[in-house]
Formats: sequence, C-alpha cells, structure tokens
Amino acid sequence: MPVPIIDLFAGPGGLGEGFASLRGHKRQPAFDIALSIEKDSVAHRTLTLRAVFRRLRGTKDVRHYYSYIRGEIDEGSFRKIPAVASAFEHAAIEARCLELGKSDEASIDREIRAALNGQDTWVLIGGPPCQAYSLAGRSRRANDKDFHKDEKHFLYREYLRIIQVHKPTIFVMENVKGLLSSKHSGDPMFEKIIADLSMPVEGLEYEIRSFTKKGDGSSLDPTDYLIRAERHGIPQSRHRVILLGVRKGMDMPQHQLLAPFARPVTVKQAIDDLPRIRSKLSRGDSVEAWRKAVQVAPSYVKGWRAESESDIIGTMRAFAAAATSTSTGGAFISRGYKRPKKPTELQQWLHDRSLGGVCQHEARAHMASDLARYLFSASFAHSWGYCPRLDVFPPKLLPDHINVRVDRESEAIPFKDRFRVQCRNEPSTTVVAHIAKDGHYYIHYDPSQCRSLTVREAARLQTFPDNYFFAGNRTEQYTQVGNAVPPLLAHKLAKIVRGLLNAMNRKRRKQFGEAAQKRPAGSGSRSASEQLVALAEAS
Repeated sequence: MPVPIIDLFAGPGGLGEGFASLRGHKRQPAFDIALSIEKDSVAHRTLTLRAVFRRLRGTKDVRHYYSYIRGEIDEGSFRKIPAVASAFEHAAIEARCLELGKSDEASIDREIRAALNGQDTWVLIGGPPCQAYSLAGRSRRANDKDFHKDEKHFLYREYLRIIQVHKPTIFVMENVKGLLSSKHSGDPMFEKIIADLSMPVEGLEYEIRSFTKKGDGSSLDPTDYLIRAERHGIPQSRHRVILLGVRKGMDMPQHQLLAPFARPVTVKQAIDDLPRIRSKLSRGDSVEAWRKAVQVAPSYVKGWRAESESDIIGTMRAFAAAATSTSTGGAFISRGYKRPKKPTELQQWLHDRSLGGVCQHEARAHMASDLARYLFSASFAHSWGYCPRLDVFPPKLLPDHINVRVDRESEAIPFKDRFRVQCRNEPSTTVVAHIAKDGHYYIHYDPSQCRSLTVREAARLQTFPDNYFFAGNRTEQYTQVGNAVPPLLAHKLAKIVRGLLNAMNRKRRKQFGEAAQKRPAGSGSRSASEQLVALAEAS
C-alpha cells in the first residue's frame, strides 16, 4: 500500500514526480500523490495531465497519452476516450487549482482529510514561493519600502498551518539559497522558520534534518541544509535549501545521506542526443535569411583589438559554414530510438522509447544582431572552455541596453553575464523562470545551431522525463520548467524518505512481536498503534 503524499505549491510537479516515480516491492509505487495544490492555472493543467499519465501508465490505454502529446489527436478527442475520461476524473480530485493563503482553509482541510482517507503515516512535500527570499528578488527591490510587507515572506506559514492541523509523519520543504540570508524587519527568516517548524504547536515536535549531513536543528549550521544539485548527478548547478522534517516520537532512526557523484554530469551528456535545429529570425525568417545572418556575424568582431581576434573570426566562420540545419524543431519531432549499450542513470531516467521522438523541442526566434552575439559567445566557449562576459565583448557586439553601458566612474559594465553560453563540459547554470524572457542567459554550446535552449533542453537540464508534457504556450512552458524542483533529485530524496519509513516500520514490527509474546492468550483486540504496524507491514 503506497504512502500518501500531499504536495503544496506544487508548480508543474517536479517534486511530486520524484516521489511518485519511486517503486517498491514488486514494482509497486512506494508513494502515491493523494493531493497536489497549485494556484497557477497553466501549471495546474500540467499537473492534471501528469496525473492522467500515471493513471494510464502500465495499461494498454497509455498509447492514447502518447498519441496526444505527439499531436496525433486533439485534446477533445483525447478526453472522450473512456479510459482517458476516467483518468481525468481521478486527476481532477488529485490535482487542485487553489491558492494557499487565499482559498478557504476549511475546504482545503476537508480535501486533505479526504485524500489521506484515515491513513496516519503520510508525507507532506512542497516549496513555498521564493521570490521574497531569492537574492535576485531582494536585489531588484532593494529600494522598495513595501518589500517587508510582501506576503511571500510568510507563505511558509500556510505550509506550517497544514503541519499544525494534519501532523504529517515526515515533511520535505524546498526553497532558494537566499533564504539562508534573508531578513524580515531585521530578523533572520531562516532561524524563525526552523523554530516554527521544530515546534509547530504545543505537543507536536519535529527534528529538522539535512539530506547531506547528520544531525538536527540543534547541531546543524544553516548551510548544512543546502543541496548542491550538481554534486548528486543533476546536470545543473542548482543550489537549494531542502529541509527534512521528522516527527518526534515516531521511532525514526538516523537516515541515509544523499550520495555524492564522483564527477558532475554535463550539459552535453544531458542534451547532446537531441535533434540539431537552427534558430529562427524574428523578422523575415527563412533558411536563406538565417544563414546570411549567421555568415555575416564574424564581421562584427573586426576591430576588437584582442590578440585572439583573428582566431575567433576563423572559428566563427568555420561554424557559420557548418550551420546547415534547416529545421527549427517543433511541438513533436518523430525519430527512432536507439538505446545506449550502457545507459547512464540520467539516460535511464529521461528516455522513453514508447514516445517515438522528442516533444516541445522548438527554437526561438532571435534578432540578427543576437545571432551574431550567440555565434561569438558559443565560438569563444568552444575555443577557451568558458563563457565570455560583456566586458570582453567586441564593441560592435555590445547591445544598446542601459544595463551594458559602461559606468563612467568605475568604467565597469554591470550585468556582465547578460549573454551566457551553457558550456558543454560542465553542468548548466541554474535554470530559473527568467528563461521565459529572452533566452540570452541560456545559449546552446553548439555555435552552428546559433540559438538559445528549447523547452525540452531546459526540461532535460531540470531532469524532467522526455514524456513529461508542459501545458500552455512556450513562454508558460519555460516558466514552469524554471520554477520546478528537478524530478531526479526529488526521486533521490524520496528514496531517503522511504528508507526512513521502512526502518520505522521494521522497528515497530519488532516491538509488536515482542508485545505479542508478552500478551496473555485470548486477550482483546489490538491497539491502534498495533493496527498501524500491521497496516504498514502489509504495504
């Protein structure tokens, strides 16, 4: 019997996907998403569709899901299929479009109780919105006098309220690195959150543990709660605070720690097998116009007055000549599947031969001047192994933007990373929702493609399986990907949580066995705690 999960502030479902994908005895799900709550209507549609997929997976009717995301049938036809319609009915109960803090608390509590269906052992997961804690958000609002009033400072209290009322066995809460240094009215937010979560209400206490270091809130430093995703097999330098709350008095032993990888997984390992495509021109796009724009790009470097000027021009010309791709990608690209002889952990996680291709792999359109910047940046990174910053850009390639004008006093250019190549032999930089804006910070390492990353490439860096389909338009898809927890990282956290629950159950079975030996023959019915142990043993 799978352990129920309640997922708050679920986004497109990255954290929940990691837990729901974990299999236990006889390949049965170890966890079941009983309820996920998300306020954004588009992300909620993604959650709903994923719930439908989980319902159909393992049955012959899953083929209809693949037909839908391949674009072979429209949504109306998809929903009319009886098995699919039934799956959508179930998904409508599981995935709820509600805003915590504004939706009626009593009705949310009723939904949680209904979802748990009397089960006492369950897990709460989720990440309260982080804009108020993020370093970037605080920087943008440094002069905002009303910043301390931002309700996002205290949305964790909605998470806390659910703990107070429903008392999960374990909770997992994710947030940004900036939480560690965030203050509200001069008081450190992290210390307050730890104190609140440690004792949500009188008589209810939790140990606040780390996934990467042994100890609890009394012995750990704030930075001990920080998980650096690139150290654990994720192809992305994503640093997030993730708290493991373990309810006291539940016979919880010490848990296994998140295992480090010997070598980081690189961008190339994550996306290099995807179809090669070209970018589009934002005005007058055609293959001929695009190639002309790419071929003229090296001329912008002339007059750079750098020792490597001739070298980089030669490299750019070579890649411009190799820019032969004609396709700009699409909502679905059909192709055969060739399984690697020794697939990596990431490949096993991402690939799905039943899909028969790649979905949501379509290039953006860019201005001709940006194509020149992309070709220069990617060629520079190809030659020297790192991304050039704006202060080394050729003058003709500097964009006419207030954020790249030289400061007259310091003669320095702010926002030097405005154009950023994701270097092939390193993990990517953090994929954030800003990727929906313009893509300049997410330039593909292959100069001949001369473009920013597609939704599917960003999703792979976030470790979403290839069969994960994002609802909405492309901008909304990018936003969802950037706001998510990497599902493969969540899967590894889920293994640790399952280990804790299994150890708890083994300990309780032992205690139950000892108690049974001492109980006189013919004694009465089992206690509630003994019934819980028996239920856990059956699962």
